[in-house]
Amino acid sequence: MTFIGSTVLGFPRIGPNRELKRALENYWAGRCDESELRSVARRLRAGTWRDLAAAGLDSIPGNTFSFYDQVLDAAFTFGAVPPRHAELGLSALDTYFAMARGTASAPPLEMTKWFDTNYHYLVPEIGPDTRFELADRTPVDDFREARKLGVETRPVLVGPLTFLLLAKSAEGAPESFRPLDKLPELLDAYARLLAELREAGAEWVQLDEPALAVDRTAEELEVLRNAYRRLGDRADRPELLVAGYFGELGEALPVLADSPVEAIAVDLVAGPGALDRLPGLRGMRDKTLVAGLVDGRNVWRTDLDRALTTAATLLGMAGEVAVGTSCSLLHVPYDVDAETDLDPQVREWLAFARQKVGEVVLLGRALREGREGVRAELDRARSAVASRTGASRDQRVRARVASLRPEHARRGDYRQRSAAQQRSLRLPPLPTTTIGSFPQTTDVRKARAALRAGRIEPDEYRQRMREEIERVVRLQEKLGLDVLVHGEPERSDMVQFFAEQLAGFATTDHGWVQSYGSRCVRPPVLHGDVHRPEPMTVEWARYAQRLTDKPLKGMLTGPVTMLSWSFVRDDQPVDETARQVALAIRDEVRDLEASGIRAVQVDEPALRELLPLRAADRPAYLEWAVASFRLATSGVSDGTQIHTHLCYSEFGDVIDAIVALDADVTSIEAARSRMEVLDDLNAVGYARGVGPGVYDIHSPRVPGADEVADLLRAALAAVPAERLWVNPDCGLKTRDYPETEAALANLVAAAHRLREAAAHGSD
Repeated sequence: MTFIGSTVLGFPRIGPNRELKRALENYWAGRCDESELRSVARRLRAGTWRDLAAAGLDSIPGNTFSFYDQVLDAAFTFGAVPPRHAELGLSALDTYFAMARGTASAPPLEMTKWFDTNYHYLVPEIGPDTRFELADRTPVDDFREARKLGVETRPVLVGPLTFLLLAKSAEGAPESFRPLDKLPELLDAYARLLAELREAGAEWVQLDEPALAVDRTAEELEVLRNAYRRLGDRADRPELLVAGYFGELGEALPVLADSPVEAIAVDLVAGPGALDRLPGLRGMRDKTLVAGLVDGRNVWRTDLDRALTTAATLLGMAGEVAVGTSCSLLHVPYDVDAETDLDPQVREWLAFARQKVGEVVLLGRALREGREGVRAELDRARSAVASRTGASRDQRVRARVASLRPEHARRGDYRQRSAAQQRSLRLPPLPTTTIGSFPQTTDVRKARAALRAGRIEPDEYRQRMREEIERVVRLQEKLGLDVLVHGEPERSDMVQFFAEQLAGFATTDHGWVQSYGSRCVRPPVLHGDVHRPEPMTVEWARYAQRLTDKPLKGMLTGPVTMLSWSFVRDDQPVDETARQVALAIRDEVRDLEASGIRAVQVDEPALRELLPLRAADRPAYLEWAVASFRLATSGVSDGTQIHTHLCYSEFGDVIDAIVALDADVTSIEAARSRMEVLDDLNAVGYARGVGPGVYDIHSPRVPGADEVADLLRAALAAVPAERLWVNPDCGLKTRDYPETEAALANLVAAAHRLREAAAHGSD
């Protein structure tokens, strides 16, 4: 059997300085051509392969680059291109981007979260007429490209089970059809690709099956058994590494152990229970076990002593034990050494992608050579890990959390609140609003950069932001929106903005992580006890409210999302951290109310995202997640309207929790799924205000007023007009002003049309 040794399951691909982001956006804007875009991509791929080879990895993952998303890549590779995109007559690359971003005539694929991460993937559309074939040979080309540079790679593909389990049935498919029904045909296409990779010289191929970390039925496990028996029994293939991650593989692990594949990667960070299952799996004795000992999703340095002890217990449980990351390093930034302005003590606690590669290599050496051969490196790592113990504790914060009582997380009866809010806000049926942010112009971004660089004074920056806020308020008044926002020009990111003002967080300058396509975020590092030294948004909201007689929403990010979109400390229970963050937000909500703001939106787009993959783990999570939101929002009077916002997730699993949040109004992503979520809400008797998004802001297309009106009619079939709000799916920060104005004008026109129709008793 070929040696794997030390490896990682994947690597960031946006570029150390976000080179791909800029190239993509230039291409979409027509500022560069396809050859220039592909040239940037080649340089990024080559840099990754050379860096990983130079770091000393024994096995280097390939085909981890993507122009947008790895699930979209799989759909394109195997010919799952919806007819509406195939019929556009575009080039291959532009067809691919049309699937991701849509066109004026062809809406994009749905987008949702990749399991319990903040990464978004494009949802394949599979129907009975889908014809799987090897339609694109990028994985083979990628392997050959690396080989020409002298680097042997292990191509990485989304596994066939995960691909189909994540897919949705194409519109018009029979109700009885399931994408999984197409597995035999898809396996033929995979087999052909594996054969071509073998012919090109690939010794190993990695098939990612994170869907196995979710509860699977007996039928699905039998499908898994048959699928890998069929792929594994072929002679014309490379050796196969099946990677399961984001949790324990459960009953899928013995199925894989009994299959003909040569190696299995297990996540021992999120799924340590595998340590109890492995000893009884006789099928592992002739396989390689890739032990995911280095966390691929968080940024803390690995406790190498503990990792080595774990690795030692695995010896003898498999034919070979290799060391790897728990999952792809796609979810962490590139290099902590670039963070020269970060507190040196905090920086010493951290490991980004390049440092994690170094940890994997070091663990591999220690397994082969013994601890003595790497004693100095182990001593340094041990000292860094030990320095976190007891750091950043604030006894005042801990005492406040300890004093909490159940009534701190309760508000009055919703019907009484609703009546009080209507007296205060005086809103029409189908009130129109937005989710919060407006487009961030070049001038706004330049002003923020100038402030950071010290080229302008804080007073000048504040004046520029006030001018932008006034422009946004006047635009909303002109468009006829009912509840306004200040547009958030002062915010670079909905989590980072608050993290920069809360004690216990650190922020980075270069810690970019891909969220989807060209969209990148810089997750803060939550390293200590959290509190709010002073108000964070009150000045901006109060200024904006003074500009208008219409009600204006204060805009905050909720505690669950603050945790989900940060790298969170792992030295105390997460519910304890959530309560600390919730209390800081609670203080801000109360100060906004005191300043005259009558509506406050506390966004929780990550509520579904953090939901544990296994059903048994969900009740405990939902209990603390709901409690933390209610703690943050229950300190105000009945007349203050509490909004929340959720987006880009499958909501069916958290519908009861959405009700339990007890928000007065919940806005929720619904445009791409055409209001499907309303059926879920009705099924549980949801009886509060709801704003299902009527247009998808992640696509540049502008929906017409007729299209928005059709969606609103569908919504009105499920929600009465007095509880139905009209809003986009999400914030507008990434859009430009011409398309934003056009889309919002159509949104308002559609709402007015349906108001008038309702007033006259017509459709």
